Amino acid sequence: MTSVDYSLYLVTDSSEALLQGRDLPLIVKQAIDGGVTIVQFRDKSSETKDLILQASKLHAVTRSCGIPLIINDRVDVALAIGAEGVHLGQDDMDLATARSLLGQNTVIGVTCHSVEEAHTAVLGGADYIGIGTIFATPTKKDATNIIGIPGCRNILDYLSTTVPRFKIATVAIGGINASNIQRVLYLCTTPLKTLDGVAVVSALVGSHDPSIAAKHLRNLARKPYPSRAVSQSEAACQDVHEILQVIPRITKRLADTGPLCHNMTNLVVQNLAANVVMSIRGAKPIMANDGSEAEDLSSLGGSLVVNIGTVNRNSLSDYLSAVQAYNGRGNPVLLDPVGAGATQLRRQAVQTLLAGGYFDVIKGNENEIEVLLRGSQQQQHGVDSSRELGIMDKARLVKRLAQRERNIAIMTGEVDLTSDGDRIFLIRNGDPYLGMITGAGCTLGATIAAYISIQKQDKLIGALAGMLHFEVAAEMARREERVQGPGTFVPVFIDCLSKIAQYAQEGNNDWLKAADIELLDV
Repeated sequence: MTSVDYSLYLVTDSSEALLQGRDLPLIVKQAIDGGVTIVQFRDKSSETKDLILQASKLHAVTRSCGIPLIINDRVDVALAIGAEGVHLGQDDMDLATARSLLGQNTVIGVTCHSVEEAHTAVLGGADYIGIGTIFATPTKKDATNIIGIPGCRNILDYLSTTVPRFKIATVAIGGINASNIQRVLYLCTTPLKTLDGVAVVSALVGSHDPSIAAKHLRNLARKPYPSRAVSQSEAACQDVHEILQVIPRITKRLADTGPLCHNMTNLVVQNLAANVVMSIRGAKPIMANDGSEAEDLSSLGGSLVVNIGTVNRNSLSDYLSAVQAYNGRGNPVLLDPVGAGATQLRRQAVQTLLAGGYFDVIKGNENEIEVLLRGSQQQQHGVDSSRELGIMDKARLVKRLAQRERNIAIMTGEVDLTSDGDRIFLIRNGDPYLGMITGAGCTLGATIAAYISIQKQDKLIGALAGMLHFEVAAEMARREERVQGPGTFVPVFIDCLSKIAQYAQEGNNDWLKAADIELLDV
């Protein structure tokens, strides 16, 4: 078989919990009618004669529809029924032996959990590899190799850069369903290689109507991911002067639009964050940490802030529910991984959140960004810890994180950096007093979230607008005579946030003369 369409790959499950008395060949036929392009028969418990009988029935269905049937593990069953291929796990028959038995025209796929396993499969002549497990799933009791989206990207990157001469197809598998198929296809990509398909089990076999379920999955796979943060315009603005001309219009539109800014933030800064969001005019803050409210709140548009400053094991499930609700509607989500490297709980929380949803913006200090990018196990001493890299090294970290997550990454500090994976800007605005009040960085996150909710076509520019509004206001406040220290700074700072919003309404852009930003060449 010279050409195989792997785009919607059905892997069967013969457990009664999913079948519920229904006929598997009928389920497969319905799924094919809905758009499934390839089927794998997987049954680890039945006797050989029963496997051959069921595989024969399935093959009659797939052959009549003109799509290939792959047999999981059992080369003998594949030979007995003349199946188009087999799929081998890491503990199954070795690839060389399977190829010698099945011949060159048979499709052979191999499950791979790592770059090393992918390397072996490629050199061994596999036709495709199944990359996973992407998400935890109950359909495989031995699914201990959860590699997530980052692990999938690592394998794709290896295939595209290290062994590009080998043309091998790739399919992601593990917990993929209608709630995450678009995110998997969007994020599991590298500049030179993307997935050829996704494998689905429970979402099809367990569906009451496999045809409708398959059609829905296929339609989702063909649509662009709704939460896409990076500008898709070939003419994405890179001129600082032009950006500074656009920003006042964004600030005015924020006031005219009045988007909701849903904050799931730490208990320490809720009051200040609400006041800051209200002071930038237009945005409507709500502090709601119960995930059950997110479905209703996300229907109102706006944006979500997830700030893990006071995370606990109970709040993590609420965060995930909210992120998935906002992802589902294409509304922007900002992650503030406060103290990401400070404790094991926080490191695990960040990993769980990144695996469970898409974040349009990730904002953190140097240590937090490094933990997210490198998975560092070095303990962070407090939320403001930093190793103080040079500017260009920091810029590379930010750009790499944005490229990996296909989003906007922001690193805050004495100077700030933000990137969409292509452009990267250095911002030198702000004031030292911001570092002397609790939660300044958290309230900056809320400000940025409000801005990107009304600047979806180029969220990097939206993030820049929010950062400049916040940081220029801090500089304005510091110049006021009544500011004698961080205690008197806060109320004046809030006043200045409101002043800038008022200036934008009046068409007075003089405040932006203080903007100090630079496009870096990294």
